[in-house]
Amino acid sequence: MGRLIAVVLFIALMAPAALLVRGWVLAADRRAVATAAVEFVPASPGAAAYLTRQATHARRVRRLGWLAGVAAVITTVVLFAEASVFLWVPALAVGLLAGVLIAEATRPRPRWAVTSPARRQSRRDQISLWLLWTMRAAVAGVVLAAVLLADDLGTAVTATAVALPVAGWLIAEVALLRILVRPLPAEGADVPIDEAQRTWTAHLVVAAASVLALLPLGALLLRAAIGLDDRVSSDGSGLLPVALVAGGFSALAAGLAVAAFLLTWLRPLRQNSPALA
Repeated sequence: MGRLIAVVLFIALMAPAALLVRGWVLAADRRAVATAAVEFVPASPGAAAYLTRQATHARRVRRLGWLAGVAAVITTVVLFAEASVFLWVPALAVGLLAGVLIAEATRPRPRWAVTSPARRQSRRDQISLWLLWTMRAAVAGVVLAAVLLADDLGTAVTATAVALPVAGWLIAEVALLRILVRPLPAEGADVPIDEAQRTWTAHLVVAAASVLALLPLGALLLRAAIGLDDRVSSDGSGLLPVALVAGGFSALAAGLAVAAFLLTWLRPLRQNSPALA
């Protein structure tokens, strides 16, 4: 009976990862709708210049993030020699994610006229609140797990496990705040482009911050399970290791799935010939 309960618990704790993936599938559809709306807008020199400027800025900052990741890899090689091979992928990933977050948080403001009096979008118009609060919950979870495991992890690992997700979350919140408080454009032809750019920014920063939190959270939960008894007793008192393992795999699976979405979303927003031309 105890084994059956363990299997049911494992499956139940993997369900949140499936729900999160479903949420990001819907987010991809939402981005596609925003992109399609841009195609119905007559092309103008101002809109083309805006999109080119945004794409150039994002590309430059992401390239700097990539270079920062390479520098981190070189640093780990100098400090840890052969043992650093396990840190190469995380170092590159952190650099790339940092580049995505900083690029979105520092995007140049558009130069078109804004509404007077100012009108602004609501958060629901930019991204699903479910995805937004999942990001925040993941950051809170990784901080809590790192603090509880501080004695086993050591000061340096604990500080790194806390600092990276929190820093990513703060940058994401800055980017989200910028697109929330910025007034909508006054001209109707600029509105779809502006709204699409806001949608893309919101999804990029939430996805990047979620990956920075979910992957460490999964690793910490698996680390916590190692120190516990892995036997499942019939009365259910041994289910904690199973819950930690299931939660760890769920967080890792969700983080990898969100990272896959993120990789396909790095291309800049472009405006081709209007669909109704």
